Amino acid sequence: MESECLQLFQEIGLSEQKAKETLKNASVSKNLKEVILESKKHGQFPSGSLMLLYHLATRIKSQILHHIPVIVEYIASGGLNTNERIDAALDYLLSKPGDLVIKKELEDACGIGVVVSAEQIEEEVTKAVTKYKEDLMEKRYRFNIGLIMQETRSKLRWADGKAVKSEVELQVLDLLGPKTDADLFPNSKPGKKGKTDKTPKKNEEMERKEDAVDVGNSTAYLPIGELIKSKGIFHKPGENFKTEGYVVTPNTAKLMQEHLAATGGKVVTRFPPEPNGILHIGHAKAININFGYAAATGGICYLRYDDTNPEKEEERFYTGIMDMVQWLGFKPDAVTHSSDYFEQLYEWAVLLIRKKHAYVCHQKQEELRGFEAPASPWRDRPVHESLQLFEDMKNGKLDEGEATLRLKITLEEGKQDPVAYRIKFVPHHRTGNKWCIYPTYDYTHCLCDSIENISHSLCTKEFQSRRSSYYWLCNALDIYCPVQWEYGRLNMNYTVVSKRKIAELINKKIVKGMMLCIKSPN
Repeated sequence: MESECLQLFQEIGLSEQKAKETLKNASVSKNLKEVILESKKHGQFPSGSLMLLYHLATRIKSQILHHIPVIVEYIASGGLNTNERIDAALDYLLSKPGDLVIKKELEDACGIGVVVSAEQIEEEVTKAVTKYKEDLMEKRYRFNIGLIMQETRSKLRWADGKAVKSEVELQVLDLLGPKTDADLFPNSKPGKKGKTDKTPKKNEEMERKEDAVDVGNSTAYLPIGELIKSKGIFHKPGENFKTEGYVVTPNTAKLMQEHLAATGGKVVTRFPPEPNGILHIGHAKAININFGYAAATGGICYLRYDDTNPEKEEERFYTGIMDMVQWLGFKPDAVTHSSDYFEQLYEWAVLLIRKKHAYVCHQKQEELRGFEAPASPWRDRPVHESLQLFEDMKNGKLDEGEATLRLKITLEEGKQDPVAYRIKFVPHHRTGNKWCIYPTYDYTHCLCDSIENISHSLCTKEFQSRRSSYYWLCNALDIYCPVQWEYGRLNMNYTVVSKRKIAELINKKIVKGMMLCIKSPN
């Protein structure tokens, strides 16, 4: 298999070393093999175009892989003849969820058939050189000619890059003449005549300023939300389907329109802590990311208490969480609770059973632990049995641990059929004794995000293995699906960054279980 791929990759012009490096990336290798096999259906390719197949394989995202035949056909016909045109084609296809691809729109978006003449290139380069002439004359060959090329390409998007570069170099030479000794001699530093300057190009102060913004006459460092916004990492509201791994369904476009109508196109985030412990500095990071990014983009952020485990929840944790959010300078646009949606979550669970996506299981908790737990013998039980048993669970007819509702999905980490509901005969601080079944995080989180029209579901890397179940659940129910983004957890030396460990320290009376109220200097 590996030798077959190696041969295929070299057939399109990759060196043996580059082909071997490509094989190390399973995703790109799979894409490239599919692209090359598709290309073989078209016979001879235009000269020099085979390497475009490699560019395609490295840039295409999983949700538009089914469009590979279309793109390869355009490459074979010479329509997509540059990397820029392929990138434009991929951007267009990503902007059309499902199969809503219009051939004319695709060709217009990629500039297929557009020919930029040498005369047009010369004319635009001349304009750009004239614009920067004063700087050119002063700095001569130390001037960044990339600015001229960028100016020209902005006017002639589909111009050949090599032709533009050649014309720019020709006109600069014509203006400045050949390079002189002064042009070749390196710049000397003030006060360092005749000596080699050993000062680093970027000293510590310069690096700090790169992440700063001028406010009046002072320099203020970018808050984390502003920093994330400036990096352009996240998708724009309504463009969920452009993100890596997002699952597109026939109903995605309609659901996205409804989502945008509900949010007004704003960024919507949430901070969803469990009210079962004292927050630590890691939560401060999460608060700043969620509230900060929403504030930086003019969006909104909810404080949502994930109150699905009533036996561990206490009033002091609710007030402590709110105090922490406010002390950090943020105000929730709304305070919500997962329990607000218990009725809807239950109805969706029934629907999942009807769709054969969930079942009632009687395996014990100890049997479900670990990643090699035995498959449930009740996985394929009849739908009507699971419906009746789930209702019995809800009505208190089964004991704790006697049954759970499980989802028919395997997580990335290999864990099979996560639990969606379990029985707990514990009164809830908000719903009282109405419920004796409570949903789990794996089931609740994504569905509450969907209900609240969250645009960016931001969580730590430990939940990356839940991303597939997040998308699967929303799509199984045919409801709006937000995008889950993960960031690194905050770990620190010489302190505790764990609610569980903090609780243990409190229980052992090593530290006091109290909320510190610190007066803000503002």
